Formats: sequence, structure tokens, C-alpha cells
Amino acid sequence: MNRVIKINDIDDERVSIYTKYNEAQLLHYFEPNGGVFIAETPMVIERALDMGAELISFFVESGEESNEQVRKVIDRAGSDIDIYEAELSVIQNITGYNLTRGLLAAFKRPVAPKPEELLGKSRCVAVLEDVVNPTNLGAIFRSAAALGIDSILITSDSTDPFYRRAARVSMGTVFQIPWTYIPKGSDYVGMLHEHGFSVISMALVDNAISLKDPILKESRKRAIVFGNEGNGICKETLDRSDHVVIIPMYNGVDSLNVAASSAVAFWELVDKTTI
Repeated sequence: MNRVIKINDIDDERVSIYTKYNEAQLLHYFEPNGGVFIAETPMVIERALDMGAELISFFVESGEESNEQVRKVIDRAGSDIDIYEAELSVIQNITGYNLTRGLLAAFKRPVAPKPEELLGKSRCVAVLEDVVNPTNLGAIFRSAAALGIDSILITSDSTDPFYRRAARVSMGTVFQIPWTYIPKGSDYVGMLHEHGFSVISMALVDNAISLKDPILKESRKRAIVFGNEGNGICKETLDRSDHVVIIPMYNGVDSLNVAASSAVAFWELVDKTTI
């Protein structure tokens, strides 16, 4: 049977996993055996459960247990899970906390697959090179899941997809679409080529071709690369790409936000027969 534990003080050590650790600290919570992530909203938590992530506990606002969506998630988790409950006035004392639909859940982080494992069973992948804004990253995941991307590779300096805001913006799709980190310092362009991918980098450079160019559809396997919000894709990656691509623009606008451009590129470049 689930245990409902009333929390009256935000400094209560039983909820320290929710109150005392930032995202970077949670990433190393059980080091050397992996970390923790915090998910919020019933939809996001359900998708984490769908992925098979191991649940640690719930933290719920008093009165929200009667909410149908919240109750459904708690019931689905089964028995023997601690449910910490606190009044909103207590929860709001958590630094940086914004209540979102009354429910948080702590999970153990799953072991990430190797990039080669994902590439071996993918035809269209996205590569995020140092995308650091969690809102952008979450939006890219949502578009990738909706528009047929098979998997996502992320450089080690990108933000964590399991970061609470990224997961929420993605509507939980960070738990649906397979992803993993590219080992720091590795030759990921070479790895993509070895697995038969045409590397298509989205960048504003003089030799870029249009996203509508039919040559982009000639390759059977495509890797679409997006760069850092400030500096874009690094020169070495651009120099070794098979194609550097630009989205045609109107009204003198030269570019789109990386999240918006990813949606346009995915729609154009993903084989529609796989959607």
C-alpha cells in the first residue's frame, strides 16, 4: 500500500531530493551508479513510466490527490511508493519552484544507449550540437517525435533532456523518442558516415543550398544537424557535412529560432512513408 506522508516543513530531509538539489547535482545523485530526474505534470510523469523509468516517490500538493489525472498516475504506479504531501504554502518555499498541475515525481535515470546502437536502427536522426536552452531542446524533441525522427544524438555540452523544464516543454516526448549523448571529443560526423548517413547541417553560410533542393532526398539515411543558439554549428562539422542547408525566407528575415527551424526541417526531410 502507498504511504502518504505529510510534509509541514520544506527542510524535511525526506523530501530533500525535491528541495535541496539542482539539476546538475541530481544528475550525479547516486554516483557512480547514475542519477535522478524530477518530472512534473501527470502527462510527463506517465510518459516517463511508459519508458520504464524506475519511480522513487511522488510529491503532491494537498488536495490534488482527488484530481482525476493525478489519481490515475498515482494508481498506475502501484503500491509501496512513498507519496509526500504538502500544502501549497509549504511547496512554494522551494527556491525556483513553480507549481505545475500539483504533482512531481522523482525517478532513477535509465542507462543511456550507445550512439551506435541508435544509429543501427534509425533512418532519420537529429543531432543537437551544444543546444543549451532547455525550452529550445524540449521543443525540438516534441517536433522530432511528432514528425517522424527516429532518434536524437546530443553533444555533451547540450542541456539535459531530462531537465524538468525541457521535459515539460517536450510534453514528455523526451521519454518517448530514443536519444543519447555523443561522447565528448568523439568524431560524430565520421560515425554518422560510417553508418551510411548523409550529414545535413542547418546553417547560414554562403554555400548553403535550399531546404527544397531535391538532392537532399537522394540519400536513404539522413542526419540533420542543428547548432548552438549563439554560435551555430562548429566549422569542422560544417566542413565535413555532405550538405549545408538554409530555409528560404521572406521579408528580409534571415533565420528562425533553432526550435522553429527544426520543425520545418523535419517536415521537409523525414520520409513521409515512415510517419
